[in-house]
Amino acid sequence: MTVLKGSFSPPGDKSISHRLALMAILASGECEVSNCLPGEDVQSSLKALKTLGGHYETSDFIHVKISGLGGKTVDNAQIDCGNSGTTMRLISGILAGCSGKFVLDGDNSLRKRPMERIAIPLRKMSAQIETQEGRCPITINGQPLYGITYDLPVASAQLKSAVLLAGVQASGKTCVGEPTISRDHTERMLKQMGAQIVQKNQNWIVEQSKLVLPDKFYVPGDPSSAAFFLCAAAILKDSAVISRNTLLNSTRTGFIEILKRMNVDIQINKKMDQPEPVGDIQVNYSSNIVSTEIHANEIPLLVDEVPILSLIATQAKGKTVFKGVQELRIKETDRLEAISTQLNKMGAHIEAGKDTLTIFGPTPLKSVAKLESFGDHRIAMTLRLANLLTESALEIAHEECVAISYPDFHKTLDHLRGS
Repeated sequence: MTVLKGSFSPPGDKSISHRLALMAILASGECEVSNCLPGEDVQSSLKALKTLGGHYETSDFIHVKISGLGGKTVDNAQIDCGNSGTTMRLISGILAGCSGKFVLDGDNSLRKRPMERIAIPLRKMSAQIETQEGRCPITINGQPLYGITYDLPVASAQLKSAVLLAGVQASGKTCVGEPTISRDHTERMLKQMGAQIVQKNQNWIVEQSKLVLPDKFYVPGDPSSAAFFLCAAAILKDSAVISRNTLLNSTRTGFIEILKRMNVDIQINKKMDQPEPVGDIQVNYSSNIVSTEIHANEIPLLVDEVPILSLIATQAKGKTVFKGVQELRIKETDRLEAISTQLNKMGAHIEAGKDTLTIFGPTPLKSVAKLESFGDHRIAMTLRLANLLTESALEIAHEECVAISYPDFHKTLDHLRGS
């Protein structure tokens, strides 16, 4: 069985990297960004900034100098969002209040994902926005917006962000309430850029504000990317892995609390707190992993880690149940279906319900010749790490999709294996 040893630095956080690029459309000034995620999704956001008349300079997409537009975009633009739902949903809120006509489109996968949920609150703010039967392409005719009070129907950081980014341009106050706390990077960044924004319980209130980019911004390591190797270390005998300089924002580290409940040996060393908490995470092989139940209100804090947590659950004693995971059916692929069908081929016992995922363990995983990632980066990484339990040759269809969030995934894997 493979052993993973040593430390690694995960790529820059995907959510934060997106927001720096997209919020520069509204903000003035210049920002030198270090450790930006060089993945394809973030490049979609940077290219959208450029299409709208903004500017960025980079040789590697890791160190990027961004020049803000201050809301003064070109009058007419067609924006290719690629595979990035974050790009499309956040930029919809931004462009709703910018003068001009904009068409947002993406690849075949993005064209299947729901976008009407973004359009509904923006229309309440007087935005002119049209979807194609609830999906993209999206057409936006930007115009003056008005503040609203809006309760999110689901806990979604992308939906919340779209309304807040429209609200910072709108006359009057915009109040967004969420049923469960979700990641708060947009709110932190708005505050850092000078927006008038306050939190009252689970409500965020924003007023029309001028935004200014910070001079410099270091993007912490992405905890969702780090989770893959940390979780693999927990189930591979004699492994010990440290993820350096990793984002420790509590709205992103729900997977750590789950690992603790499952008896995983995990240690946290926090190094700084502002503008985002950052530190090191260490996981050692754990021989007595137990099952747990993950409730619906926990899912927004670990939604991206469900695939790799499912792998750990196959090696845990007892029945692990994820509840309220219907949102995973409308990601890059139907992740509930992908997780269950592909890991079951390896000998796992997983049942996918409409909004639940049930995993019975422990089950030994067996060698298979080929599995399907469905072009989903988080499924591809999960399957590659699952294969470490078998040490066999495995072909994963469309495995190159890992570049969306973790371009150096295989290089990091080789490093931790001592290859």
